[in-house]
Amino acid sequence: MNNTKLTKDIVIHQITNAFSDVKLGDGIGLWEAQAIDDYASKEEQKHARSKDEKENWKILKPEVLQKCNSSLSFFDAEGMRFHIPAFIIASIQDDDILDPVFHLSQVVDQRFILLDKKQKQAITLYLKWCLTQENYEFDFPHIKRILKTYWEK
Repeated sequence: MNNTKLTKDIVIHQITNAFSDVKLGDGIGLWEAQAIDDYASKEEQKHARSKDEKENWKILKPEVLQKCNSSLSFFDAEGMRFHIPAFIIASIQDDDILDPVFHLSQVVDQRFILLDKKQKQAITLYLKWCLTQENYEFDFPHIKRILKTYWEK
């Protein structure tokens, strides 16, 4: 697909489609990750997890994602797979939301191991879309490098 023809709607559709049936499972949830970030006790983390959405990432509100944006650093592979589409779509739809580009372009690690080919392709499409947006100009070198070395492999 030619990058100049990428639109927000195309990227959102691909992300939604690729991650449509993903559930959190035993993964680290949004509020649980916040508790981890806050050095909360295991009991407090368990309590925070009780607030986590576990079935439908599509209902996560952008303002909640923004409030919990540091969770991206504390998800395990299941938590990342469940939450990353919500963060991506929120960032496409709202410039005020902290986007996940840093985590997708500079902190690629074992947290992405559970993504299947379709999900990786959708993230690749998102990163290519980012390359068409001026506000990601600072990230262009990182995005181009990680596309070649990880996402497009």
